[in-house]
Amino acid sequence: MNVNEIRWSSSEKKVARRAFDTALEVALGETMTELKSKVGAVTTPDDMWEIENYLRQQRRKIDQMFDYRYSQLTVVFGVLIREGYLDESQLVGLSEDKREEIRRFLAWHAKG
Repeated sequence: MNVNEIRWSSSEKKVARRAFDTALEVALGETMTELKSKVGAVTTPDDMWEIENYLRQQRRKIDQMFDYRYSQLTVVFGVLIREGYLDESQLVGLSEDKREEIRRFLAWHAKG
C-alpha cells in the first residue's frame, strides 16, 4: 500500500489522534521525569548547561518522532510502538490494512 494513497475514515482519525496524543504524553512524561532527576543532581554550571543540551536533544527527538500527517502515521505508529511509547492495542479501530502496514514496519526493523 502506498502511504500517499491511505484513506482515513473519521472514526480512524479519532483512534489515531487518541493514540498519538497518549504516546506523546508518555514521551513527554518520561522526559520530564528524567529532567527532574538531572536537575536534582546539578552541582556545577557545566551540569546546568548539560541540562540545556539534554532538553534540546529531547525536543529534536520528539519533534522528529511525532509527525501527525496522515501520510506518515503508519510509520509514526510503528516507531512509537518500537520505542515503547505506544502499544498496538491502542490502535484497535484502524483498518486491518493500516495495522498490517505497521506490523510490516516493525518486522522489517526487527531484522536490522
